[in-house]
Amino acid sequence: MFASLARDLRFASGLFRTLGRVRGIHPASPRRICDDLEAAAARWNDREALRFEGRSLTYAGMEALANRFARWALEIGLRPGDRVALFLPNRIEYLPAWYGLSKVGVVSALINNQLTGQALAHCLSLSGAHEVIVDAETSPALQDILGDLDQTPRLWSLDAPLPGEGDLAAALAERSPGAPPASAREGLTAGDTALLIYTSGTTGLPKAARVTHVRVQLYMRGFAGSTGARSDDRIYVALPLYHATGGLCGMGAALLNGACVVLKRRFSATQFWEDIRREGCTQFVYIGELCRYLANQPTHPDERAHKLRLAFGNGLRPDVWDTIIGRFAVPRVLEFYGSTEGNVSFFNFDGRPGAIGRLPGFLRRRFNGRIVRFDYEAEAPLRGPDGYCEEAAPGEAGECLGRIDSSDPRADFTGYLDKAASEKKVLRDVFTPGDAWFRTGDLLRQDEDGYIFFVDRVGDTFRWKGENVSTAEVALRLQAVPGVIEANVYGVEVPRADGRAGMAALVTGEGFDLGILASRIAADLPEYARPVFLRLQPEMAVTGTFKQRKVELVAEGFDPAKVAAPLFHRATDGGYRPLDTAVYGEIVNGRIRI
Repeated sequence: MFASLARDLRFASGLFRTLGRVRGIHPASPRRICDDLEAAAARWNDREALRFEGRSLTYAGMEALANRFARWALEIGLRPGDRVALFLPNRIEYLPAWYGLSKVGVVSALINNQLTGQALAHCLSLSGAHEVIVDAETSPALQDILGDLDQTPRLWSLDAPLPGEGDLAAALAERSPGAPPASAREGLTAGDTALLIYTSGTTGLPKAARVTHVRVQLYMRGFAGSTGARSDDRIYVALPLYHATGGLCGMGAALLNGACVVLKRRFSATQFWEDIRREGCTQFVYIGELCRYLANQPTHPDERAHKLRLAFGNGLRPDVWDTIIGRFAVPRVLEFYGSTEGNVSFFNFDGRPGAIGRLPGFLRRRFNGRIVRFDYEAEAPLRGPDGYCEEAAPGEAGECLGRIDSSDPRADFTGYLDKAASEKKVLRDVFTPGDAWFRTGDLLRQDEDGYIFFVDRVGDTFRWKGENVSTAEVALRLQAVPGVIEANVYGVEVPRADGRAGMAALVTGEGFDLGILASRIAADLPEYARPVFLRLQPEMAVTGTFKQRKVELVAEGFDPAKVAAPLFHRATDGGYRPLDTAVYGEIVNGRIRI
């Protein structure tokens, strides 16, 4: 009983600390995220705000740079609602750029700086931006696709400009560091769009989520509260700033508390611990795969010689969680659940390993999230005889839905630029006539104590031999096998077979043995969940936010004509045998049973 009470108190303390910071946010309010950042700059004027590759900006310096961006926007004729695309890697000007533009109502489209070709052209065209900010790193990719755009935007470079690009660094230097005129923000409210942030595009071309000032405030203020960050903290951000976890959660935790952001251009597993020690970092923000990369590294002399007191982020699997706390001696992990466009969020304030959050019974009415029973064949929430959905039982996996309520900023769904894509995410008449709920597309389960665990993405769970197979759970088992560094699990179609057969792409290292893998799979997984096919590859394709890509793997399947990597199939004795063109033909023609 006392343990349960202590757990509830820890949860309530974290929750109330977070809710206390987001109180008063409302779409009709004239106070926007730029007002929050301006207040922080005025309070911590001379403290270090941003540190990047030997450069540093105080809060006053950050404010001055943001004002230069705002004045530049006004002087080239931009008006509230106009859009500017930021096609940049992490650099010290990134946050001041969108922050400054937001002061005068200009919307920043945050473009993944790793995109090229069709995906880049798609995102730029979708943004509707007539101005694009680049630098020496991103400019070549943009120059390559200018002819594919419906309209040619004006290009502005923060480095030495190429022919046809404006010299933005010089233009900013010529602008006043003083605040833009108050008239520039007349009539603007927190309900206006601040940013366009794109989905990762793991299963197709990215979609642009419309992120209002309210939502940016929820992210930044919420993590300023949930992390308990102080003005003497130094928060390490190696995640891309075009994504909400690094660019809003990490930045908000630091900059709304007077702390310093130690910003990296990109994540490096080999440099991480040296950076953390040298910079005196006390917190870092993660995506789960980032931590797995660290866990797979050899012992580093600095991995326990640090001042870290908190790691916060999402997607941390239980096995790596133990490594972060045990091997790396990080005292506390704060895992959360949410999405850029979604209206559901959970926090694991009391540190239960593997849980993405908790919803205690005594606070259930305060949350809009529900887990409902799921129809795996239709890939949609299951409806009962009365036509309504039913909540999943404890321990039962179901899709997480978020009740949409436009009167509550935390429960609103502002959607994508594509209205049709937005409507596809809304489920109606769920529990009562006329109600509307956001489909997260995530399968979760909740235990008797209210802890919530991630199971899989809708569409990643597939049926084989009449059973539902969770790709995430199979991958977790595979990654526990000696020598398996990464595992990406998915289902592939096999002629004349019902459902989809399991396949795993593996990145392997020292100690890997196919025989050991087969025996561990037989011991740890039921028959239907054991991968039928394997492919071994030197590295895993991921998005810019470290999410594994599956669409190309599914398309290539187990066909040796499409896959250059070594392929294997599971034989009747449970072992894995090489899969070449001849064997492929035998499987396709049904002469080899799987």
